[in-house]
Amino acid sequence: MFHTIIIAGNLGRDPEMRYIPSGQAVTNFSVATSRKYTDNNGQQVDETIWFRVATWGKLAEICNQYLRKGSKVLVEGRLVPDKQTGNPRNYTRQDGTSGASYEISAQTVRFLSTRADDMAGQGTGDSVPGAPADDSDEEIPF
Repeated sequence: MFHTIIIAGNLGRDPEMRYIPSGQAVTNFSVATSRKYTDNNGQQVDETIWFRVATWGKLAEICNQYLRKGSKVLVEGRLVPDKQTGNPRNYTRQDGTSGASYEISAQTVRFLSTRADDMAGQGTGDSVPGAPADDSDEEIPF
């Protein structure tokens, strides 16, 4: 038997890396996937699903080094169920509504953002090589 899940979304926070007692690296991060659709009543619905992602070994070190909050990624892996129920983990939000948390053990993580995209999203103030200076009066011809 076999199952796999593929998601594409944005990191909700910076990755967190740690080492287990055997010395293997583990990096965890959250990914938000979203979609917009119109329901039966004609109302626009924005739906966001959060996934907790765990990466291991060399992949964990690479993810920790290059990913940041807001980075776009494609993750391929397997769902990890709650050990007690065999289902996603259920929880109650601060506003009293219920939610579910899905965990993925990643086998592949593809970086969809460029490093310049990530830097621009963080507002670091660093310039992108080849980009005009902020005080440039030149107009873009397209």
